[in-house]
Amino acid sequence: MYAIIETGGKQLCVREGDTVRVEKLAVEDGAEVVFDRVLLVSTEEGLKIGRPLVLGARVTGRVQKQGRARKIIVFKYKAKKNYRRKQGHRQPYTQVVIEKIEL
Repeated sequence: MYAIIETGGKQLCVREGDTVRVEKLAVEDGAEVVFDRVLLVSTEEGLKIGRPLVLGARVTGRVQKQGRARKIIVFKYKAKKNYRRKQGHRQPYTQVVIEKIEL
């Protein structure tokens, strides 16, 4: 059984037991989080496709940790003008273990 959920402006395909990284959520480590924006659920009977959401479907997970991704370097320059700007960025994320998919 798997589901496609929407969180943080992104769509993720999740199964029970999966560990996924989502955009930062304002919850503590070890807290339970519920994703109710479920777009599709696959069961033994077949697919349930939402228009746009599957009614009554929920995906429950537990927050494993909060963290920041690897640093990326943003470098801007203009040729022949001695214009250089270097900036780093680390995107915050929340790591969630999917526990249950309910329909």
